[in-house]
Amino acid sequence: MLYKEDDLLMLSGIQHFYFCKRQWALIHIEQLWQENRATAEGKIVHENADNPFFYESRRNIFASRSVPLISYRLGLYGIADVIEFVRNVKGASIDNREGKWLPNIIEYKRGGPKPDERDEVQLTAQAMALEEMLNYEIRIEEAYFYYYKIRRRVKIIINEQLRNLVEKASKEMHEIFSKRFTPEAIKGKNCSKCSMYSLCMPRLTKKKQNIENYINKHIVGDE
Repeated sequence: MLYKEDDLLMLSGIQHFYFCKRQWALIHIEQLWQENRATAEGKIVHENADNPFFYESRRNIFASRSVPLISYRLGLYGIADVIEFVRNVKGASIDNREGKWLPNIIEYKRGGPKPDERDEVQLTAQAMALEEMLNYEIRIEEAYFYYYKIRRRVKIIINEQLRNLVEKASKEMHEIFSKRFTPEAIKGKNCSKCSMYSLCMPRLTKKKQNIENYINKHIVGDE
């Protein structure tokens, strides 16, 4: 199945979706947003990385920033912070370039490595989109994060497990988006760190059933 142009969702949203489906829905369905220190710092990091007019070229390597990505198979579109193309006979053909080139995707993050795969699924989705754009001439097996907290690159292996997570998440994102449905909150240890906490109100949404029981008991029951 290939998605149409009007059905495409933001690729960066897959990180939100993996972290918390309700957070993703609040942002991408209800169009809500709230800044905190982390999101503000993250915006600065990407403003420094995402310069579409930056271009670097040496004999066997060239790099571009803010590279548009699109996957009609996943139904996602977005931007890669930086892609380095290294000359390699095992690579893919690039317009207006002689020879073959292997891409190295580099995504910039303000913090450090996460305890789960929320960052990795975003990077894997970028890799899968780029493979599609290159007509599947190559299979991208690794990509990189540059984490500002630790000031170095971290290599990520794009394995089948991550690819399956992306396939599953992207499909579910489209299913939920088509229904314009916002999932209930699942309160956890990460809630207090979320910039959407005051808009999400996880404690209140989890008490919905208790409120209904109260109304049925004290109001309906008195009639």
